[in-house]
This record gives sequence, structure tokens and C-alpha cells, in this order.
Amino acid sequence: MPLSHPRRSALSEQVIAALRTQITSGEWPVGSRIPTEPELVEQLGVARNTVREAVRALAHNGLLDIRQGSGTYVVATSELAGVMHRRFAGADPRHIAELRSTLESGAAKLAAERRTERDLKQLDALLLRREEAWRSGDAEAFVTADATFHLAVVAASHNDAMTAMYADLGEVLRDWLRADVGEELTPETYMDHAPLVDAIRARDAAAAGAEAAGYPFQCRTGRFTAPA
Repeated sequence: MPLSHPRRSALSEQVIAALRTQITSGEWPVGSRIPTEPELVEQLGVARNTVREAVRALAHNGLLDIRQGSGTYVVATSELAGVMHRRFAGADPRHIAELRSTLESGAAKLAAERRTERDLKQLDALLLRREEAWRSGDAEAFVTADATFHLAVVAASHNDAMTAMYADLGEVLRDWLRADVGEELTPETYMDHAPLVDAIRARDAAAAGAEAAGYPFQCRTGRFTAPA
């Protein structure tokens, strides 16, 4: 629906809000290329300069990455996520693994205590999707499926602050996982997450916490067997 407003500053804010909604709603997921400038001009019914200003503002805030000759890509779902991504871009990978381990272990314990039947259905579905992504051999699809599964585990803790923080760290953790998994999926990088779901289902907080805590450090151990 075209946007209109007599004041340039207010109009620019409207366009920024419209583009941000496309990102936060998942319509433009992280990693995707947004429509071209002419396409956005047509969709929104505003001048090219207004669209350009809005895109630059969201790039400055860390949600978009303008790549000359390629397009503009979504790199974060919120301003804080963008800040997190820039802040930890050069962090020691082991420190990221330790951060992930600490957050996920605590969340998994809470999930075991607070999970609902709806949470379990979601975890079962995402676990299956993760296994299917692995079988497909598509490393990026697997990273996305794995990240979505882990976010669901954290969400099952029913701790809104923890879930929001984990979501804002999402792209940082996905970058770590991409680097750890590599461009090709190999048996040595597969980790069976069924025991984690089983522990949450059984309300075994200690087992759930232990399972989640170990995952970031087991990628290259070959401890688990990939699904056939």
C-alpha cells in the first residue's frame, strides 16, 4: 500500500518503519536480499531518495548490509542484534562457544521445568526439520534449521528476557556455527539433539542442562552418529 505524508522527515520515518516490519516479521529473513530500490519505490509509492535514505538508516543501525554490485541484504532482525553482530564479529570462537553453552544450558534447565505440550510439539517438529536439512546436504539450510531449533529450546524456558537476548545474539551464533560446520556437512560435525528433547520431555533439568552445555564443544569429536 503506497505511503504518503506531506513532511519529508515523517515520510522517511514511515518508510523506515515499513522496511523494519518486513524484517522483524520474517518476510525478509536474515541472509536474504531485499527488493531493489526501483521495486521498493513502486511498492511504497515514494521517491527514490526517500527509499535510499530509509535503507541507509537501517544499514547504519545494523539491520541491512549494502553490498555494491550485489544488492542489500538483511543481517539482523533488530538494532540490538545488529550491534551484537558488529560487537562480536571478531571475537575468539571459543569465547562464543562458551557464551552459547552458558545461555543454552540455563535455558534448557528452565525448559525442562516449564515446558508445555505445545513446546514439545514445536521441538519435535523442529528436530525433524533439522534432521531433514542434514540429509539434504545443504550446509546453510542445516545452520538455519539448527539455529531455529535452539531458539525454540530457549523459548521453551518461558523467560522472555533470556529469549530476547538469545534472539539478538542469533546471527553471532549462526556465524560461529557456519564456521564450525564448514561448507560441507560431514559426520564429524553432526550432533544428535534427540537426547535434549527427551530430557526436556521427561522434565529432567540436570540432563537437559548437561546436554545443551556440551553441544558447542562437540562438533569435531565424532561422538554422535549422523542420521541415515
